Amino acid sequence: MTGYAAASRDLGSAVLSLELKSVNSRYLDIGFRLSEDLRFLEMPLREKITERIARGKIEMRGYLQAQPAQGAAARQRTPDAALLAELGSLDAAVRGALPQAAPLSVAEVLRWPGVLGDDTIGAEQLQAAAQELFAGLLDEFVASRSREGAKLADVLRDRAARMRERIAAAEPLLPAALAAYRERLAARLREAVANLDEDRIRQEVGVFAAKIDVAEEIARLVTHMDELDRVLKKGGAVGKRLDFLMQELNREANTLSSKSVSAEVTAIALDLKLLIEQMREQVQNLE
Repeated sequence: MTGYAAASRDLGSAVLSLELKSVNSRYLDIGFRLSEDLRFLEMPLREKITERIARGKIEMRGYLQAQPAQGAAARQRTPDAALLAELGSLDAAVRGALPQAAPLSVAEVLRWPGVLGDDTIGAEQLQAAAQELFAGLLDEFVASRSREGAKLADVLRDRAARMRERIAAAEPLLPAALAAYRERLAARLREAVANLDEDRIRQEVGVFAAKIDVAEEIARLVTHMDELDRVLKKGGAVGKRLDFLMQELNREANTLSSKSVSAEVTAIALDLKLLIEQMREQVQNLE
C-alpha cells in the first residue's frame, strides 16, 4: 500500500529532516537512505517500523542540514582563524592539482563545521530529537496508509456490489437454461439412437445435465462474497486474505463460464471475471 509522510525539526545549528514513503509489496522490505551523521539511527528506527507495519516496500530517508546562526548569536560569533587558514591551504592545494576547480565561496566556508565555533549536536541530543520526531512521522505515515486502504476498500465494495447484482441476475436464468439444454440433448439422442428407450434417454440426459449444473458454483460465489464483506469490515492487514479470495472467486467464475449452456449466463460469467480482475488489481495495492 502506498503511503507518505515527512517532518523536520529545527535543532538550532541544523535542521533534521525525516521522510517515509512506501509502495505495495507482498513482503516487508525496508531501505534506509540516511546521511552519515544519522547512520546510528537505522537499527532503532527499523525496529519501530517493523512494530507497526507488516507489508510494503518502504524507504526511510533522513538528513541533517547545517544552518548558520542568526540574530545576536550570529553577530557574536567570529570565524576560527586556524581553521580558516587550514581551509585556505586545502583550497590552494586542490586548485593547484585541479586548476579548473572552483574556489570555496564565503558561504561555503562559513557553513563548514567548526568555522563559527563548535556547533555540532551531541549524539544523545540528536537521537532523542530524531526518535521524538520519528514517532509523530510514523503515526502520520500509518494514518496515510489507512486512508489509502479505506479508499481502496470502498472501491472493492463497489465491485463486490456489482458482482452480487450479476450473480442475482444469473440465478433465475439457470432453471430455464438447464431445461432447454435437457430438451436439446434428448432430441439429439433420439435422432442419433432410434431404438433408445425413454428411460435410457432420461438417464443420459440426467448425467450430462448434472455436469453442467452451476448451482454449486453460484452458491460458492455468494459464500466468497460474504467472506469478502467480512474481511473488508474487519480491516487491518488483509491483503493476503483478499488475494486468496480473489483466486477463489476467479476459479468459480471460470467454472461457471465453462459449464454454462446459456449465452446469457456466459455473458454474466465474463462480467464477473472482469470485475474480479479489477478487484485483484486493487488488492495488490492493499497492505
